[in-house]
Amino acid sequence: MSARDIGTRLRIAATTIALLPVLALTACGSGDTSGTTPAGAQASPAPTDDPIAAVSKVDSVAALLPADVREAGTLRVGSSIGFPPGAYYPNGQDKPPAGQDIDIADAVAKVLGVKLERQDASFETILPALGSGKYDVGTGNFGVTAERLKTVDFVTYINDGQGFAVKKGNSTLTTKVTDLTQLCGLTIGTGAGTTFEATLTAQKGVCAKAGKKPYDVKVYSENGATLTALQQGRIDVVMSTINGLRYQAAQPAAQTAFLGEYHRLDVGFAFKKGSPLTKAFQAAVNELIEDGTYARILKKWGTSASAIDSSRVNPPEHT
Repeated sequence: MSARDIGTRLRIAATTIALLPVLALTACGSGDTSGTTPAGAQASPAPTDDPIAAVSKVDSVAALLPADVREAGTLRVGSSIGFPPGAYYPNGQDKPPAGQDIDIADAVAKVLGVKLERQDASFETILPALGSGKYDVGTGNFGVTAERLKTVDFVTYINDGQGFAVKKGNSTLTTKVTDLTQLCGLTIGTGAGTTFEATLTAQKGVCAKAGKKPYDVKVYSENGATLTALQQGRIDVVMSTINGLRYQAAQPAAQTAFLGEYHRLDVGFAFKKGSPLTKAFQAAVNELIEDGTYARILKKWGTSASAIDSSRVNPPEHT
């Protein structure tokens, strides 16, 4: 193959990826911090309403913060930015991110009377970095699992979870996935370091037990690469977040079909084990629920079905 042919193919591939809306791989999944602006973000302008504009400091809640944090007035946040409706760049990576997770974090910070120093990070690096003290809190639609609770504290703010999607028109898998044996013989794409990867790996023996061909798992670190693989037929199905896959399927250009919920998970802010910040964050989320700000944020991003009644610290994983 000539250098000219190679260059042409690379340009075509780049154009293809740019035209595809970004695949949802956070919640439990991974954000895209690859250095390129997600195409889905470009195609999905942020809603213009601002439900957190009127939020102000609540002294009784702010008093729950450690004295040194109140004095410093800032918190370092490791933030995984990926796709709507959770967190994405509607106007490019040189502009502020937007999304449900961004709004909730910013509203909590206003209640606490602190500023957030948000640092973009890849999803799989954030939880380990909490233990080292690099970040005070992590955001990225982290699902609460029994395994993660061994090393991380969570303050919940929404209920999302795991789901599946296929390319529109797919005839191999057309019904809701309620049992992983439905995936036997198929190739599944998902994100690195996610609950999806962990679930698929832990249950990989189910097909052999059922006397069927095992499924194959392909792990991707970039959202665009996963969607491209789906569109090109290199994978049959994607496992990712319920809200993200539902949102994506509503975008005509994505040409994907959401196959429904598989397993619900609480999602929360993540902290190092034993962090003194959890009670303050829990009280701040509950303040937002009580004053109606929380409901307005979820309505803005179309995720009202994932609302929680109250925030919890380290709830058990849903079974």
